Amino acid sequence: MTLILILGALILLLLAGLPIFAALGLTSLGVLWLYEGKVASMGDTVFASLNNPLLATIPMFAFMAHVMIKAKVVDDLYDMANKLVGHVRGGLGFATILCCTIFATISGSSVATALTIGSTAIPQMQRFGYRPRDTYGIIAAGGTLGILIPPSGPMILYAIVTNASIGGLFLAGMLPGLLLAVVFAVFSWWQARAHGGTRKQDWVGWREVLRAFARSFWAVLMPPIILGGIYFGIFTASEAAAVGAVYALLVALLVYRNVGLRDIWDCAVQTMRTTAMLFMIMAAAALFGHAVTIIRLPNDLMEGVTALGLDQTGFILVVMAAIFVLGMFLETIAIILITTPILLPAMTALQIDPIWYGVMLMINLELALITPPVGMNLFVIKGIAGAPLGEIVRGALPYVLLLIAGLLVIWAVPGLALWLPQSAGFGR
Repeated sequence: MTLILILGALILLLLAGLPIFAALGLTSLGVLWLYEGKVASMGDTVFASLNNPLLATIPMFAFMAHVMIKAKVVDDLYDMANKLVGHVRGGLGFATILCCTIFATISGSSVATALTIGSTAIPQMQRFGYRPRDTYGIIAAGGTLGILIPPSGPMILYAIVTNASIGGLFLAGMLPGLLLAVVFAVFSWWQARAHGGTRKQDWVGWREVLRAFARSFWAVLMPPIILGGIYFGIFTASEAAAVGAVYALLVALLVYRNVGLRDIWDCAVQTMRTTAMLFMIMAAAALFGHAVTIIRLPNDLMEGVTALGLDQTGFILVVMAAIFVLGMFLETIAIILITTPILLPAMTALQIDPIWYGVMLMINLELALITPPVGMNLFVIKGIAGAPLGEIVRGALPYVLLLIAGLLVIWAVPGLALWLPQSAGFGR
């Protein structure tokens, strides 16, 4: 009952239009005041939540993404993918998913992926006969890969809250992310051929394909450098973020040469704004976690799990269903920072691997991005294309079902998520 009241008050504040950090902070303040009669511990809690060296990865990865976007590497990525498979009927959708997959490793953001790729791909796909709803679905689904394929901002936040390994989570998300990308690409190809109205482009020849690959080579090289360095133990996740930021600067300044000092300053300012917003949310979420611990909510949840006789399987199914519903109304960061402190003790007691759970959580959050009424990718596409929201939702629906199927597969076969991190020495 207490959980329902607290979450109800929090959701009401969010629906009233308060920012996430304000809603979390006010809810925490109310709980502490009612149960302790004082709020003296708030300062120490906020300081402890932000006094973590791992937080440095957030601004560095964000800066890397802003610089690569400013350098317009996506134009070369899309051109390379398009020339490689665009001559196949239905291949343009395949190329779009391929480009989203590569760009997800640069941006670390689903919204940024959908926005950047969508601006280029939507006009091109419609010009070659793709139905509007199919086009919107491909962009919406391809954009979600930014959460799962590293480096992922939500993964970093989850790792910090749970004390899980960022490097382990990055590696765990790689194989499921690539598998989902393949499933999306194959479905988009089948959908285009089944529709029958799409046209294929002329084959430009291997020479042009190789030229396009050469232009995009430096962008394609970034994922192997970052993830390969983590996998082989060359550097930690924090060091990988620093390497990525420096690499992005070198590519923008020395290879593309279309970024000046003013552009770099703009990237730094955008990074500062993004980081400050996330840190404010994290500070408020730490207060929320402290408040629910004071009132023994995690312990009560664990006792409820025991009373219901839920084992690991039952607990995960119930939690995933609840997060799917929450994803229809709350933003992804809010879901991570609200639910994880409450669920963590039960996860530990049931011996649920936090890396495995983290991958399932990311897939569930991908669903949140393309399910109404608060699916962020849906509104991004609406802003780009100016299409009716209902048309966009209908286009995304098949990919919602594919993501649910992917979530069930990772639940049934944990090795798909855990093989890479365990082979690299992370996890159990």
